[in-house]
Amino acid sequence: MQRPSTRRQFLTGTGLTALAVTAGCVSSGSTSQADNETEAATSTPTEAVTAASTPESLDTWLDDANGYDGEPRTYGPRSQPVIMVGEGTDGGLAFDPPVIEVSPMTNVTWDWTGHGGQRNVVALDGTFDSGRTNAQMGTSYHYIFDEVGEYRYVSEPHRDEGMKGAVIVKERESSGYPAIDQWLGSTGNFDGTITDRTGRSEATVAVGAEGNGGQYAFDPPAIKISTGTTVSWEWTGAGAAHNVFSTDGSQMASDGVISTDGSPLDSELVSEEGSTYKHTFEETGVSLYTCQPHQGLGMKGAVVVE
Repeated sequence: MQRPSTRRQFLTGTGLTALAVTAGCVSSGSTSQADNETEAATSTPTEAVTAASTPESLDTWLDDANGYDGEPRTYGPRSQPVIMVGEGTDGGLAFDPPVIEVSPMTNVTWDWTGHGGQRNVVALDGTFDSGRTNAQMGTSYHYIFDEVGEYRYVSEPHRDEGMKGAVIVKERESSGYPAIDQWLGSTGNFDGTITDRTGRSEATVAVGAEGNGGQYAFDPPAIKISTGTTVSWEWTGAGAAHNVFSTDGSQMASDGVISTDGSPLDSELVSEEGSTYKHTFEETGVSLYTCQPHQGLGMKGAVVVE
């Protein structure tokens, strides 16, 4: 299928609302028409970005990407990720987060911070292109990723200085429980697998395991147990203080019906290694929980009771 061109001129005018198009959109803050015409007349087009010289491995290509720690930020279905353009301590030569993983049909937005001068967002394969460089805080560009793949992109003037990133679009495996897939969609160490602990009197979940950009994960993130099983959450002592908390104080049945089980998860905020919190599940259903301080990082978990 032929993709429509996504190169757009920056919009001008006071209070102008972003104009949505099928593939991408760019908007900027207030700029006078005379200033805009002067910039257009004096701007020199940057040499076109091509994928021909890039290594085959995405990891290799990202070795010198500013701000990248080796782990993509994962976003769940129906999320709308925002990437900041011009972050970092080295003159704002970074995207934040530099690498994200999303599902197909996700709308990704890049927002300019105004730090460090002229920036743009250009895919190496030509899939998306924010147009000419811009330095104005409040400028934004968005693109809806409708196809699975790995999309490498750069800020053209700063490609050789490590201002690069990637959007990884992949179908997420279904756990068979829509409530869990939605809840754990932004959890980096969840791949759709629900670890089977049925038939046991006790199951263990590590708190502060590796994941979500640090020691910010429950491991395993999703487990399946039998009624009467006691789940023991055990702290690793890493990643600062964590807790175990079911935000709605209830239990969600697999058909989506909420039913209070009388004992919502609500542990203390703990950082000491070896600390434990236990809860015995007496009713069938799906319990969703989080670490409150690190929920935004994706530190979430789920318990399926059969």
